[in-house]
Amino acid sequence: MNKVILMGRLTRDPDVRYSQGDTPTAIARYTLAVDRRFARRDQADAQTADFIGCVAFGKAGEFAEKYFKKGTKVAVTGRIQTGSYTNKDGVKVYTTDVVVEEQEFAESKNASASNGGGNSNYESAAPAPAPAAASDGFMNIPDGIDEELPFN
Repeated sequence: MNKVILMGRLTRDPDVRYSQGDTPTAIARYTLAVDRRFARRDQADAQTADFIGCVAFGKAGEFAEKYFKKGTKVAVTGRIQTGSYTNKDGVKVYTTDVVVEEQEFAESKNASASNGGGNSNYESAAPAPAPAAASDGFMNIPDGIDEELPFN
């Protein structure tokens, strides 16, 4: 089984290109800085994050292009894919990427903004009011919620 689950922050805005042909497909490449769980004691100044290349195709690539920015914390599920090519100097270069199957935000827009990953292009101008607890212990649903509730 080839399955990868990562959570980290984008090191830069995604690089998005479109394939040639009758139906162009979005191909988004981005790098995630993923914190290591443990640091070695004998290397106090050692790198504590891994930088992992990810590639998203189609709708996932379009989503990354529209919403992901440098600093955004995301969770990615996918598979590892290896490959190789010969560069212009004739040297064979080996690659390892995570091919994205699912991707989603890993923190709220407000938390992202406070960590330097916010982008006013998709943040609302004013925060939504917090629902107040009623005297019966249940929260009132504020007006203006566009989502359908799963019950009547």
